[in-house]
Amino acid sequence: MLFTFLSLATCLDNGLAKTPPMGWASWEQFKCTINCWPFPSICISEDLFVQHIDRIVEDGYLDAGYEFVNIDDCWMKSKRDSKTNRLVEDSSRFPHGIKWLADYAHSKGVKLGIYNDFGSQTCSGYAGSEGYLIEDAKTFSEWGIDFLKMDGCYSNPLDQNDAYPGMMYFLNKTGRPMVYSCSWPAYNMEMDYSPIPEFCNLWRNYVPDIHPNWESISAIIDYWGNQESWIQLAGPGHWNDPDFILVGLKHGLTQIESETQFAMWAILAAPLIMSNDLRNIDDWAKEILLNKEIIAVDQDKLGIQGRRISKLEEQGQVWVRQLENNELAVALLNRGDSKIDITAVFESFSEHQTFAIRDLYQHEDLGEFTTNFTANDVPAHGVRMLRLVPK
Repeated sequence: MLFTFLSLATCLDNGLAKTPPMGWASWEQFKCTINCWPFPSICISEDLFVQHIDRIVEDGYLDAGYEFVNIDDCWMKSKRDSKTNRLVEDSSRFPHGIKWLADYAHSKGVKLGIYNDFGSQTCSGYAGSEGYLIEDAKTFSEWGIDFLKMDGCYSNPLDQNDAYPGMMYFLNKTGRPMVYSCSWPAYNMEMDYSPIPEFCNLWRNYVPDIHPNWESISAIIDYWGNQESWIQLAGPGHWNDPDFILVGLKHGLTQIESETQFAMWAILAAPLIMSNDLRNIDDWAKEILLNKEIIAVDQDKLGIQGRRISKLEEQGQVWVRQLENNELAVALLNRGDSKIDITAVFESFSEHQTFAIRDLYQHEDLGEFTTNFTANDVPAHGVRMLRLVPK
């Protein structure tokens, strides 16, 4: 029966993620590298996460709002403990244990996240949570986990309609607040989407996974340009998740494409979960990730997800997000392969006709404009990210 747990708990009452979560996760950069002998610096291990906790704190990311360091797949053994049925970390790679790592993160002011899967095994073949939701919720609570990402590989999509709400209930029962990230709709696209915000703080619903190329980024942006029903579900405490921020990932996006991804995720009120190597990141990428003006757009307390207002000739698009105090964030996006001019006509998205406009990448006040604004020579795959204040 759909949503059996409605009788137990009618809403997600953890009080978390009132703005989109921000942090770092291991998956896209490090995948499931577990052989630490030839690859000690990039394997999924205690050292990797300690070093990234340190980088989050020492390099200014925590001050900018990136508070989570999230362990993705491949941290655990392939089988549960034979006596307790509990999940067990791979002690060869996590010699002090996950609780120790959580304590270390907390001592630095950072929060620790972890990954598991509702199926019989995780996407990479490790022990899943099927049949053990209560035990795993207790384990994560006792370890001091602050963020749980639950995947859905090797599970029946129909079972997820009970399992995802069920895990929310068991997490709440532990008494420990944990941000709850669901992959529920990504595996079950025919479901009724409207109840998801009652059970999840954020959710993935676009497949396939993000990849570090323009084709993937632009496909995700296009998807959200056509998802009015999903957009309406986002708000404080519950967010659409278009996947990781790939800014700084080596051999991936160009600087222009990286600026575009970061700006568009802010327009989408998306979680800003980086996946890169913070120990080895270009200065330009760090500058994008620490752009406090664009982060402020993403973290706007109204929590209204932005929308595509118009698609223009030559691949130009206008996206708008409502902010506090009647202000607006506007992204003028060039999806094409050559530079173009893009014009935003104010009456297409606002009752106000005069705005003071600020460029959020150039950190420059552009002046006051009436009826419209034109960005000249927006580069291929690029964006002009603006903040509009009505006058």
